[in-house]
Amino acid sequence: MSARLVVARLGDLGGSQLFWLAVTLAVFEAADIVSRRSGRHPLCHPVLTCTPVLIAIIHATGVGYATYSGATAVLGFLLGPAVVGLAVPIHARLALLRRLALPLLLALLAGALTAIASAVGIVWLFGAPHDLIASIAPRATTTPVAMELARQLGGNPSLAAALVLGAGVFGAMIASPLLDGIGVRDFRARGFAVGVSAHGIGAARAFQVSETAGAFASLGMALNAVMTAVILSLLAGLI
Repeated sequence: MSARLVVARLGDLGGSQLFWLAVTLAVFEAADIVSRRSGRHPLCHPVLTCTPVLIAIIHATGVGYATYSGATAVLGFLLGPAVVGLAVPIHARLALLRRLALPLLLALLAGALTAIASAVGIVWLFGAPHDLIASIAPRATTTPVAMELARQLGGNPSLAAALVLGAGVFGAMIASPLLDGIGVRDFRARGFAVGVSAHGIGAARAFQVSETAGAFASLGMALNAVMTAVILSLLAGLI
């Protein structure tokens, strides 16, 4: 069967919601197999490798993004229960979290301020327009929070979502070698740092390394979403 005929057949199936859901899951599973066989090498992160493959398939079949997004909406819906499920390992460590409340709060404040100031400062120095500055300001939070914050600040929610994805993948890729290089060995500190800087994608990577790291990454992700929203609300007039 020729490549042109294969593409045509895929295009015929383009309207099927089940088809695109199956393609997405199959491509991600294949990417995750590659990641596992590579020993979870940073450059083989499943999100990093499966995204261009899915883009190529969608482009080859001529299916619009709106069609693909609608067909895979159930995956977005499942993010809600998945995020709520992250509270389970956090609850199991409540006593420890109470003892570490002050250092965690200080680390959270430092991380949130650094994430905002570094991103906004760099694009501002290069003369970026207001909508880009407003879109990149919440890039260390989860996608729904970042999109809403960008909208309220006068930015582009779609651009904010893309920047969040990029920040999460990049953070998950460099977290382990970076933290190893600077001598951070405590899984509590490692996980919290990854959660604050790389949100859900970083938390997923942290769980692959250690359950303790994953629990603290989940906490960092959730708290940073709140902290970033508060900080940007206070600084809205300056952005």
